[in-house]
This record gives sequence, C-alpha cells and structure tokens, in this order.
Amino acid sequence: MLEAILAGLSALSEGVRFLSTQGGPNLVMLGIAGVMFYLAVAKGVEPLLLLPIAFGCMLVNLPLSEVMSHEGVLRTFYDMGIGNELFPLLIFVGIGSMTDFSPLLANPRLLLFGAAGQLGIFLTLLLALALGFSRESAVAVAAIGACDGPTVIYVSNLFAGLGKIPEAMVGSLAVAAYSYMALVPIIQPPIMRLLTTKKERQTPMPPVAGRVSPTALMVFPIVVTVITGIIAPKGLPLMGMIMLGNFIKVTGVAGRLAKASENEIANIATLFLGLAIGGTMLGTDFLRKETMLVFALGLVAIVIDTVGGLLLGKLWYLLSGGRINPLIGAAGISAYPMAARLVQNEGQRWDKQNFLLMHAMAANTGGQIGSVMAAAIMLSVLKGLGVI
Repeated sequence: MLEAILAGLSALSEGVRFLSTQGGPNLVMLGIAGVMFYLAVAKGVEPLLLLPIAFGCMLVNLPLSEVMSHEGVLRTFYDMGIGNELFPLLIFVGIGSMTDFSPLLANPRLLLFGAAGQLGIFLTLLLALALGFSRESAVAVAAIGACDGPTVIYVSNLFAGLGKIPEAMVGSLAVAAYSYMALVPIIQPPIMRLLTTKKERQTPMPPVAGRVSPTALMVFPIVVTVITGIIAPKGLPLMGMIMLGNFIKVTGVAGRLAKASENEIANIATLFLGLAIGGTMLGTDFLRKETMLVFALGLVAIVIDTVGGLLLGKLWYLLSGGRINPLIGAAGISAYPMAARLVQNEGQRWDKQNFLLMHAMAANTGGQIGSVMAAAIMLSVLKGLGVI
C-alpha cells in the first residue's frame, strides 16, 4: 500500500514538474490539436490526414507521454515509415493510381502550365536563403510550393535523417503543406480575378480533341520515369512511385494491385504517416520563430505558383489571338484535382456555357509531374554539391 502511495506521489511530482517547465508550450499544442480536430470534423478540411496528425499531436503533448520515446508507439511509426521515407512513397503509388494523364496527353502543350506553376518553389527557395535558412531548410520550405504533401514530407525527412534540419521541422512543414492544400479554394480565386479581365475569363475553350491510345497511356509513365532518372536521379524514388501506380492502373492487367494502391495501401500509409508527423509536434520543439516563417513562406510559395501559371496564361492568350483562357494557368499547381475544379467553377461563374475542366485537368496533371520534377532537380543539385 505504501509503495503504491509513493508511486502516486512520484507521478504527481513529475506532472507538476512537467507543467512548470514544459506545460505552457504543450498546452498550446493541445489547443492546436483541438483546432485541427475541429477543421477536420466540422469543416471537412483534409480529414484523412489532419485527424491522425491532430491525434498524434495530442498524444505527444500529454503530461508524461512517452509515445515518442525510444520504444514509444509513435517513434516506432516514425522510424518504420518516415525515417526511411517509406510512407510518402507508398502514398505516391496511390496518387499515381488515381491520376488520369489522358487530358494531358491529348493536349501536351498544356504541360507548360505545369512548369509555370512551380515558379513559387524556386522564388521561395531564394527568399528562404535570403532570410538565413540553411540550404537544406530552404529547399524543404520551398517544397511547400509544390502543393503536394508527400513531396514535402519526403524532402524534409530526407534532410532530417541526415541531420541537416531538426526533426521537429518535419512536422511544421507537413502541417503547412497540407494546410495550404486545403486552403487552395480560398487562396486562388481572388488571385484569378485580380490578374485576369472579364473578357479573358469568358474566353471559350473548344473540347479537348483527339483520343489517347492505350499504348500511349502505358508508354508515358515509363518515358517520364526514364527521363527523370537521367535528368534528376536523386528524385527518382518520387517520380518512380507515382508512375508505378499509374502504370499498374493503365495496363489493366493488375486490377487488384491498382485497387489496393488507391485504397488499402494509400489509406494505411496515410494513417501511420499522420500519426508519426503529429508525434514530431512537441510543444517545446514546434513553437519557434522558424515555424512561423515556414508558414509565411509556404503561403508565399502557393501565391507565386498561382501567379506564375496565370501570367503564362495571359501571355498565351495574347500570342494565340485570344483563343486560350488564362484561368487554366491556375491549375498548373499540384493540388490534384482540386485546382482543376476551381478553374472550371471560376470559368462558369462568368460564362455558364464555358467548360474548362478537361483543359484544366491537363494543366493540373502537368503540375503533378512538374512539382515532383522540381523537387527531384533540387535534390539532384544538392547531391552534386555534395550536401546529400
């Protein structure tokens, strides 16, 4: 009995010490977890990832929590799938299975919008360097401009595993990336209206011409993978997994694998990845000036991405004699297929007979490829400099 009382007093003492030394930041993080729960449940903001992230954040910030200790459950998830970049790559297999490259192959010139939509990545990289971020941290922050959560997690964790950036930074980067993905419907429309005229927004687009052959759909992922391996081999795992998922789908001979990639594999990886990312959000590590800068720079990256695509659209509109609707450029980011739907909605806001969806889907899938390629190029450059 006496031993039980002493054990209880010892635990109480530890709890008091915790609250006096770390309680403030951890209480703030518990509040942030509550906000994420609200956004995911009540507002439907990226619930598949936000719910496990929030739960992991709650677990790690509870008093006397040991979930991220040497043998803690979240540490096990982290080492099992994030420490070796496995979970993001598995998610990319699922993304590939869910991506349809037919609109892009039917109108391949729209791939240029996917390139212009990555402008924010490189300008944010320069801005982060100017603000004093290390090269590795700047690249990880700039990757938010890809508007692609798994890419950000893959890049940032690669650097964290090498000891180039703090492990806690992986959590802030992941939360920023997925937050801005969810906020794309709020961020993009005002920029579309600001940078385009009513006449430009009303520009009609003809139906996407041409039928893409099954052979072309099967050859495309192989060609893209080979080109990536030659140009930017350090990013080959990223591009290879997304193209693997797509190749499995378009061949049509492995339906069970395609279904598993889209559902079971992607969902399980997303669940464990979210929990592990939440586990890195310990209050004393997360609440720093750098975290606020990460969120600010992430917003800058998404805005510049959208501006880059729209400016190319306006230039194309002029060069084509008014035959290209510049709104399509806003779909050049990697928020697939959300950005394409936004372009369709904005076009019909000004002309109910204007159907931009298939053209926007082509630009959007181009953005999916462009974001991965941009990350691959940055990683390959750092490898060439001997940094990784």
